[in-house]
Amino acid sequence: MPRILVVDDDPMVGATIEVLLQRQGFDVTLTDGGETGLAALESQAFDVMLVDIFMPHMRGFESIRIFHERAPATPLIAMSGYAFASSASPSPDFLRMALELGATRCLRKPFTPEALLTTIRECLASAGAPPMDQKEAP
Repeated sequence: MPRILVVDDDPMVGATIEVLLQRQGFDVTLTDGGETGLAALESQAFDVMLVDIFMPHMRGFESIRIFHERAPATPLIAMSGYAFASSASPSPDFLRMALELGATRCLRKPFTPEALLTTIRECLASAGAPPMDQKEAP
């Protein structure tokens, strides 16, 4: 059973991801921020990490850099509800920045259950994890 670390300061988002992944047969550890996520990472190994980019206290970019340094072989999926940069806007592309700091993949919130599951399975496959039985997303 693949172990997934979910780091998100929004309790509703975290709980929703946790329930979805547990129903798909994943072993999920849910933490509410960078500090608690790093503590979980120090106490156990994970197959994939889902990390929100923008959180209070330890900012997500800092978290992504540190999580990647502490577990460089573990795929890290960065999540953000902030808009992507576009040619019409001078705002930075936060998800591209996350990739440069060590994220394997990025998801823009809100994402569908199917998008989350596909991204996790792709990360597991690229990391050499054995395939798991795929259940239907709710």
